[in-house]
Amino acid sequence: MKIIIRDAPPRTVWALEKAGIHPLLAQLYAARGVQDPSELDAALANLLPPTAMKGTAQAAQLLADVIATDKKLCIVADYDCDGATACAVAVRGLRLLGARHVDYIVPDRVQDGYGLTAPISARVKASGADVLITVDNGIASFDGVAAARALGLQVLVTDHHLCASINGQMALPDADVIVNPNQPGCSFESKSIAGVGVMFYVLLALRAELRQRGVFAAQQQPKLDALLPLVALGTVADVVRLDANNRRLVAQGLKRVRAQVLPAGLAALFAASSRDIKVATTFDFGFVLGPRINAAGRLSDMTLGIECLLTDDANRALELAKTLDNINRERREIEGNMREQALLVAESLFEDAAEAPPAICVFDADFHEGVVGIVASRIKDKLHRPAFVFAPSGATGHGHELKGSGRSIPGFHLRDALDLVAKRHPGVLLRFGGHAMAAGCTIAEEHFETFEQGLAEVAKEWLSAATLMRRLDTDGPLKPEYRRVDLVDALHHEVWGQGFAAPTFSEELEVVSQRLVGEKHLALKLKHRGEPVDGIWFGRTEPLPARVKLAFRLDADSWRGERKVRFLVEAAETP
Repeated sequence: MKIIIRDAPPRTVWALEKAGIHPLLAQLYAARGVQDPSELDAALANLLPPTAMKGTAQAAQLLADVIATDKKLCIVADYDCDGATACAVAVRGLRLLGARHVDYIVPDRVQDGYGLTAPISARVKASGADVLITVDNGIASFDGVAAARALGLQVLVTDHHLCASINGQMALPDADVIVNPNQPGCSFESKSIAGVGVMFYVLLALRAELRQRGVFAAQQQPKLDALLPLVALGTVADVVRLDANNRRLVAQGLKRVRAQVLPAGLAALFAASSRDIKVATTFDFGFVLGPRINAAGRLSDMTLGIECLLTDDANRALELAKTLDNINRERREIEGNMREQALLVAESLFEDAAEAPPAICVFDADFHEGVVGIVASRIKDKLHRPAFVFAPSGATGHGHELKGSGRSIPGFHLRDALDLVAKRHPGVLLRFGGHAMAAGCTIAEEHFETFEQGLAEVAKEWLSAATLMRRLDTDGPLKPEYRRVDLVDALHHEVWGQGFAAPTFSEELEVVSQRLVGEKHLALKLKHRGEPVDGIWFGRTEPLPARVKLAFRLDADSWRGERKVRFLVEAAETP
């Protein structure tokens, strides 16, 4: 492990301080690329305008016509948290703006697979809908869109994923309207907006269109800001890059959550997970609420998650939240067992992590396809190698197929690697797609070894020793005057996440004493600049030397009514 200190340009730090920003926050912001105080203004007025996103005007016209003629709409959702929140935002928002007939369908991960398929289009038509709207999917659903159009449905695709490539050219499905910032010709600056954010922008454009048509005046128009807590949750849970626009969406959502102005389902999820709404953080969205919504799509039916986000009945919301909490506990148990087994299989290939092959592929007939992505992520984190985990496909009529989910490390574009494996080994990959850091594929069980060897070949060619060296970017030493509970609270109040990492400090510390707690966590007594401070390293059992360079986050620990700063250790530098 190599601990790196981020560069914080002094002139930028100075400019941010001059604008009234606390010196510590000025340093942290500058190190994350913020150059002007205006980038930190989270006011709704500073959001990028809906007109900048290609397709929003046409989508608004289509939907305004649908509302005017009282047609029926059906949302086709996705089975992760972004898809669930996007569905809830679509249903709630369209109803707010006057649509009287709005329903939804969410595909089953096992039976239906990913995206809009022809059978799902048939189900939408059979439901009596006139218009099909995809959220967080659809940009690569050529057959599903074609089938829907052939059945007489109007199709609006809202998505944020990358477009499909056919013969080296970007290709789009033949929908009536497509709204996706990553489609050709779209100048919208925030290419990393989540699916829920795209749907929110469609609703903003629709409201403007209805206003222009005289459906309501500006003073009486429905307020869409009630949807922002859902937008914030989906944005953080989907681990999209928190650029300035996404940070504004999340900050506005958090502001309303902390003021306890939020849907009943979100409030119930906070209660079921014993989290305090009044001090909600992005951590709650990404690691507490998000996994509980995701668990429904992984092990059960995402309808549970969507219904939790849609209901306004507090009792019903709490009932659903508790069900989701129980499903998430089951997910953690399955994942834990799978992770242990997967790591045993992976580690059987080498004696230590440094000798690991450049890419890890694991399959077990007892694995559950709903959690292969989480397990792949854990293996990737532990071994710092691109990792694919496969489970038997639960879909019927596909023979002995395996579904795999992969996670990657910086410097290895996973989707491009799959593309190269497919070209070198024709017929091995039945289906694949994804992004640089996460991807999925389907293969025949008999081709597992060929895929494993093919991916390892690509990884060996693309990954260097420097790339395979685990590194952790930090914010360097912590000044002793910043080791205060009020500053810890201030840091927790800010918006952190993917691409805008939460503060992690690093410096050499003296380890005064250490002991195991709960058999798997290292409790520490440390000296920081000559003063004692408690620390803990969750998941660490090996002892530390008397002096060691540590990377740590700040936390406030309560003991007997007193709150004290505690260091949450993330890593130790090794030669």
